[in-house]
Amino acid sequence: MMMTYGLFVFGLNTAAYQQLQRQTAWRHASSSRINARPAHQYLGPGDDTINLTGTLLPMFPGGQQNLDMLRALADEGRAWPLIEGTGTYYGMYTIESLQERKSDFFRDGAAKQIEFDLKLTRIDEGRTELLGILESSALRALTGALA
Repeated sequence: MMMTYGLFVFGLNTAAYQQLQRQTAWRHASSSRINARPAHQYLGPGDDTINLTGTLLPMFPGGQQNLDMLRALADEGRAWPLIEGTGTYYGMYTIESLQERKSDFFRDGAAKQIEFDLKLTRIDEGRTELLGILESSALRALTGALA
């Protein structure tokens, strides 16, 4: 297991990513002053995003159905815990976007290779209305992936 996002497990047999990029921002307000540089005030943490980039080879374990499961989770608009296989807890994240590129096709149109970019955004853990609910989300993710 490389990482889990809620009930979805990133790994060699699902959706292995080749690159993890994390960007963290901090907010500072600026106020203009006469005959002086602007005054700055620290407002607190800003956005914390993680981008996962990977390549799926559907002829081996892992393929389109795994991206469909992630889309089903994203459709709910809920936040899920993001935990690395090393035990590192990143926080509660929502899926902001999922991009896929298919190439090298079989005669029936199925792709031999699927590249994906997944963008996750951390939410404030006090926003309990955004937290995912396990039983309904698991059922929707499974039925969405099977459809």
